[in-house]
Amino acid sequence: MKLALIGFGQAGGKVVDEFLAYDEAIGGGFINSAIAVNSATTDLKGLENVPKENRVLIGQARVKGHGVGADNELGATVTEEDIDEIQGAIDRIPVHEIDAFLIVAGMGGGTGSGGAPVLAKHLKRIYNEPVYGLGILPATDEGGIYTLNAARSFQTFVREVDNLLVFDNDVWRSAGESVQDGYDRINREIVERFGLLFAAGEVDDDDDVAESVVDSSEIINTLEEGVSTIGYAREEVDTSGGLLSSFRGEEEFDEGQATNRMTSLVRKATLGRLTLPCDVSSADRGLVVATGPAEHLNRKGVERGRQWLEDETGSMEIRGGDYPLSDRDEVGAIVLLSGVTDVPRVDQLQEVAIEAQETTESVRANAQDEFASLMDTGGELDALF
Repeated sequence: MKLALIGFGQAGGKVVDEFLAYDEAIGGGFINSAIAVNSATTDLKGLENVPKENRVLIGQARVKGHGVGADNELGATVTEEDIDEIQGAIDRIPVHEIDAFLIVAGMGGGTGSGGAPVLAKHLKRIYNEPVYGLGILPATDEGGIYTLNAARSFQTFVREVDNLLVFDNDVWRSAGESVQDGYDRINREIVERFGLLFAAGEVDDDDDVAESVVDSSEIINTLEEGVSTIGYAREEVDTSGGLLSSFRGEEEFDEGQATNRMTSLVRKATLGRLTLPCDVSSADRGLVVATGPAEHLNRKGVERGRQWLEDETGSMEIRGGDYPLSDRDEVGAIVLLSGVTDVPRVDQLQEVAIEAQETTESVRANAQDEFASLMDTGGELDALF
């Protein structure tokens, strides 16, 4: 699937930068173009792989390259004001060659959480290609302002995109890990899972051909609307062949073993750690992609895994295919669940948004009462003099 990636804000830019490195490393070919948008000059300068001409600084008139300070309302405002600057970079994208736009943003900060939904709305108004979002939720210990930003941004972002793929940092943070090491590792987790999904079906002439190709239409049909999450599981396999295989009595392909392995991996990917934990049965649609050396993949394993996921979700819209990777010594299963509705983290964010709204209204009402009281007191003092 050919994508135009747009990293919005600090987290979004770093993830897109990592996507570019990953795409080159695996020879995936799923990135057609990549742009980074930010209101902070230092964040743009810190990128390594996004071309300099594709780094767009917004909000200079207001924040002069220093960022919006976690103010996502200001992030939305400067995006609206400088949308032509962003469009100038997008105009250099050969849109006729892409299958979709993917806007990547951290949802806890200011620039990304505020600006990404604005850009998504703009793109959907102009282009026919799907516009997807990849939203990264902040960990709950990062602070109240970031959780509140995420609560506000989530509601807006999911409304403006065709589908919002979500990665929850709260699930992936490790105890005792430094902040920098934690984010670097999490970014790698993000790009591997979503990168393998989008790379499936993008093959060169010298690549192994899949038994059941996962083309862009399969992904687009799965990402029809709503919120999505991804699971991934893998297992090492012996790819040495020759004497070692003979010693183990594995001279011929063991179809039963391959089928059982893939079914097990699909279960692990689905019931293990998803990018956004949810009740699997609430998914409307799904996609299973088997990855690894072609000689260790088989159609029956993918089909068995697809059938299991169909039973688990109760959905008839479960697709499946394989993505051969000849240079890997492991077999993996990617499971995309789309249209999920029973998501505890989203329920938590909605509660935060409601509480914040009620608190804001209460504070404003109290402030107005206190101001009125102060003015009355001032009037009484004037009468005494």
